Amino acid sequence: MKKDFISIKVSSHTYAQFIDKTLELINKKKSSYICVANIHMLVEAYQDEDFATIVNSADLCAPDGMPLAWGMRLLYGEKQDRVCGMDLLPDLLAQSEIKGIPVFFYGGSNEMLVKNQAFLDEKHPKLNTAGMLSPPFRQLSPKEEAEHVDMINGSGAKFLVVALGCPKQEKWMARMKGKIQMPMIGIGGALPVMIGLQKRAPVWMQKTSLEWLFRLMQEPKRLMKRYFVTNTVFLFLFCLELAASKRPNIKATLN
Repeated sequence: MKKDFISIKVSSHTYAQFIDKTLELINKKKSSYICVANIHMLVEAYQDEDFATIVNSADLCAPDGMPLAWGMRLLYGEKQDRVCGMDLLPDLLAQSEIKGIPVFFYGGSNEMLVKNQAFLDEKHPKLNTAGMLSPPFRQLSPKEEAEHVDMINGSGAKFLVVALGCPKQEKWMARMKGKIQMPMIGIGGALPVMIGLQKRAPVWMQKTSLEWLFRLMQEPKRLMKRYFVTNTVFLFLFCLELAASKRPNIKATLN
């Protein structure tokens, strides 16, 4: 169940249903990928048709940001849960621990993966970590890419967590569909937050759609241009989308 939202198609499930749908993909051992969409991803897809095709071909596409959840409510008149990657990742790992699902982690620096292993040992001691791999920060050769695919498939993992950042991780997952024989989820910045390398916004900021502002205060140089440009573009596009969605109702009232 996906619904059109400007440039992408967003899965309109509750948070609990999204967890269940992900576990269904894992149980089916299906080569698939899951996108966790925020404003940045939506605007990237609007500006790049090829990237939009990648996002819209995902088996599931979660409305990560509060603007997406609120926007879907305004457009379709239905309550839409926010499916935030920072909540989704630890919850999926907890379910994997309970159900004995081996998990592989792909992406991030070696230092981050060492920190991740220490976090998992403390918080999820019974989780079967099938492997972790930090790829080079450059384009891989075909041989290197094939070696990584073989390593992941041969690890015994049934679920792959991908932390390469948007849009790199979505493009990588789309290219790996049919090669990596398990569901993949791109979680962007959720991993460093989960393991304590970055702080998460207070709950009141999460609920009022200001989590982006908290992240901006932590990394102003890196995020200043992205947030102000993408947020402005998003507001413009959403106003157009909302106005277009109301036109049939206005015409019906006039008639």
